[in-house]
Amino acid sequence: MVKDIALKNYKSWINWSTISSVVMIGFILVLLLIPDTKAIVLEGLMKIGFFQPELPDESKQKSLIASTNVPSVQFQDKTGKIVSLEDFEGKVVFVNFWATWCPPCIAEMPSINKLRKSLNDDSKVAFLMVDMDSDRAKSSRFMLKRKYDLDIYLPVSQLPREYYTGSLPTTLVFDKYGRLLFKHEGGADFTNKKFVEFLKKNMI
Repeated sequence: MVKDIALKNYKSWINWSTISSVVMIGFILVLLLIPDTKAIVLEGLMKIGFFQPELPDESKQKSLIASTNVPSVQFQDKTGKIVSLEDFEGKVVFVNFWATWCPPCIAEMPSINKLRKSLNDDSKVAFLMVDMDSDRAKSSRFMLKRKYDLDIYLPVSQLPREYYTGSLPTTLVFDKYGRLLFKHEGGADFTNKKFVEFLKKNMI
C-alpha cells in the first residue's frame, strides 16, 4: 500500500511541466556558467536585429568631442612598443575594450572581425582590441583559435572615465583628428549598415 502511494506520487511529479522546468533551469545554468554558450545565444540575437550600435545624434556627438580633452592614453602593441592614440593621427581609430571571459565581448567579436576585413584599408583605419585582463598569451590563443585577424593591445596608462567606466565590452571610435565620435557600452553588431556608413564617412 505504501509502495503504491509512493509510486503514484512519483508518477504525478514526473510530468511534462516538471521536465520542462528542469530543462529550463539547466539551460539557464549553462548560460550563466559557460561564457561561450551565452555568447552563441547573444550572437544569434545580434544576427536577427538585437544589440545594434546606436549612433550619436548631433548633441551627443558634440558632448563626445568635448570629452576628448583628457590625458593621453597609452597601450602596448604586439611587439611590446608603447603607443598612444596620438600616434594614429590621420586614421579613424576603432577601440574595443574586452576580455576573453566576457560573453558579450565574445558575441560581438565576429562582427568586428568582419568589419575590419570589409574595410581592408589599414592606411585609413586602425583597430585596437584592448585586452583588459592584460593577458596577451590568453587573448592571443583566443584570436588564433577563432581565426580572427585583430591586433591585441594592452592598457598601460590610466583610462579616463570619459572613455571607460568598467563596462565590458566598451567600444570607441575616434576620427582622424583624434576626436571621440562614438561610444557604446555593451555588445553590438558592428556590421550594422548605418554604423559601417558612419565609419566610412569619417575615413574620407
